[in-house]
Amino acid sequence: MPPQRSGVAPPYFAQWESPRLVRAFLAGRPAETDPLWPESGAASAAQYALWADHLCGMACLKMAMAARGEIFPIHSLRRLVQRHGGYVETPQGIKGLIYAGAVAWLETQGIAAKTRVDLTAGKLAGLLGRHMIIASVHPAIRRPEQAPPGRGGHLVLVFGVDPMGRLRFHNPSGDSVATRRDVRLTPRQFGRFFAGRGMLLPR
Repeated sequence: MPPQRSGVAPPYFAQWESPRLVRAFLAGRPAETDPLWPESGAASAAQYALWADHLCGMACLKMAMAARGEIFPIHSLRRLVQRHGGYVETPQGIKGLIYAGAVAWLETQGIAAKTRVDLTAGKLAGLLGRHMIIASVHPAIRRPEQAPPGRGGHLVLVFGVDPMGRLRFHNPSGDSVATRRDVRLTPRQFGRFFAGRGMLLPR
């Protein structure tokens, strides 16, 4: 099957409930001030704030599941994945997303996801006809014109290729419409931020 070059993008969700406030949250606004936090499924505003910086993977998974017609509050999804080892809470903080835990939960839903640690940005286009990809990138990808300080540390959902050969993706921590929904970068641009690992979810 050839790469998806057009069509409708998956539904978009940020890792915070109020996408319009992401820039403010990144600048230091307390996450518990998000007026939409109850929609997340968190037990309290404090729990919402504790987890907000760690849910880029769950936002990507929420978007991928929504593309299949299944909508989950982000904390409901987080709790399901955490039960399978996708997150670990320690005295030092929260560890995750641990891909194996997410893949284990997806298996319970009949979805044969795979973890890959051998990817290059140039390989992604050839995979997108059959898969969406939760890809590890540096969070500085929202400023592609700047040199990133590293690779990895954040997750985005790559879902297609446009007619110009650019990768199409949603960024759950994008701080503007242009940097969060249907962002388009060439594989070379994307590769500057890409850590070469992620999860493949069958369409």
